[in-house]
Amino acid sequence: MGWDTAFLLELFAHSLSYWWVIVPGVLLGTIVGAVPGFSAANTIIILLPLTLAVDVETALIFMMALYCASQLGNGIPAILVNIPGTGGAAATTLDGYPMAKKGEAQQALIVCFVASVLGGLIGTLLTLVALPYLARVGLLLHSVEMVVIMLFGLALIAAIAAQDMLKGLLAGLLGLLIGAIGTDHIYATPRATFGFIELYDGVPLVPALIGLFAISEALVMIEDRMIVSSEGARRARSVPWSETWRALVDSLRMTWLIAWTAVIGVVIGIIPGAGASIASFVAYQQARTYSRHPELFGTGVPEGVAAPESANNGVTSGTLVPLMAIGVPGGSTAAIMMIVLQYHGVILGPRLFIDRPELAYGVFTAMFVAYLFMIVLIVPMARCMARATLIPTHFLAPLIIGFTVVGAFAPRGYVFDMVIALVFGVIGFIARKTGYHVAAILIGIILGPLLEQYLMRALRISQGDLMVLFSSNIGNALWVMLLLSLVLPYLRQRRRSRVAHSEA
Repeated sequence: MGWDTAFLLELFAHSLSYWWVIVPGVLLGTIVGAVPGFSAANTIIILLPLTLAVDVETALIFMMALYCASQLGNGIPAILVNIPGTGGAAATTLDGYPMAKKGEAQQALIVCFVASVLGGLIGTLLTLVALPYLARVGLLLHSVEMVVIMLFGLALIAAIAAQDMLKGLLAGLLGLLIGAIGTDHIYATPRATFGFIELYDGVPLVPALIGLFAISEALVMIEDRMIVSSEGARRARSVPWSETWRALVDSLRMTWLIAWTAVIGVVIGIIPGAGASIASFVAYQQARTYSRHPELFGTGVPEGVAAPESANNGVTSGTLVPLMAIGVPGGSTAAIMMIVLQYHGVILGPRLFIDRPELAYGVFTAMFVAYLFMIVLIVPMARCMARATLIPTHFLAPLIIGFTVVGAFAPRGYVFDMVIALVFGVIGFIARKTGYHVAAILIGIILGPLLEQYLMRALRISQGDLMVLFSSNIGNALWVMLLLSLVLPYLRQRRRSRVAHSEA
């Protein structure tokens, strides 16, 4: 163990010497994450010639810094203007934007940044310590277990529907129906594509996300002079430094919540194809279930920002575990990193930890150092960015629509995707004006196709026997946890009503 500790400390010091690569990566990643439609994956693709030209270690550290910082940056537009940078930040809007509307944008951003940094650090440390064991998690979780994990995320629709059950469930059902568009997973038969070949792979997530959140929010925004109320604007303009430090201290008090949601992020990140979207929704749903005041979630509570942001950044280290351990990328960003590593002649898999341990473990120490550099950015960045909520909406709304329509075009390069974004903008606007929750629609769009994919796979393996869903010990344990997640809030509510009735 002494040798291991000395080895890791040496790697840590070595990663620090690459500060000249990490700082630009962190700054660029934060900007990229804050622009809806852009992500670490397509930015690394744009910079691919650069990463192929330098040595493998420099390339890997730069990509790691950019990837980690982009996860942090995704929460910025989600909080300030209700526009998640990616699907992983969609859960952050549920409480982040209500906080901004109350004039607490700075506090929400500080919670977001602290949770991102701490979640990333905790996830990276956990991965470094338990890497040999974590590599097996991706092999233990099969289709059956993934079906239950998807249902954890879909359970958030029921939580959102608690305010208006019928409208919440209808919004979730609409999302599931939209998610079913595309070719089916068995015979590749087109479903509801209306002859558009661009829809054969399903409804593209980024244009749908941009339309439902960004464009619809911009259309709603035009009706008011500012995002925040007059009282919120007055509070936002006169926030002293003491309030900033208080928000920082309050964020650190949520360390336990940040720690266990980061673990959720790491575990889900290890599963190839799962990613930040699932992790953030599951973390938010679990944080709400086990909170002392679940009824306040959705009204602007810091816990509702901390949980999804911590899980998002836990995913960053989890995604790289299957890549390094078995040579299978956990997500799109990890897949691009694999291309760069293979170009440089790095053979991924178990032999990597024997032949080149400094590279295998160095990835995670570089990630740890990148998160440490982000700490310096937290306070000044939050104070500056919080001012965005004070910009009049007649300037802000056209800027949002212009930037986000370009963001819808960026991932696939189809003009068709810009049209999809505008169509979903109208759907989102109608939903907001009639009291339907756009987050419930988005959850259905993201998780519906994944649930169908894993369910069909499980049923094909079992030749149509539904009892296969209860054939795994891990799956059965997850079923029990899911049942508890659904029943506990109801029992807690009944207990509170009984106490209130007895006191009355």
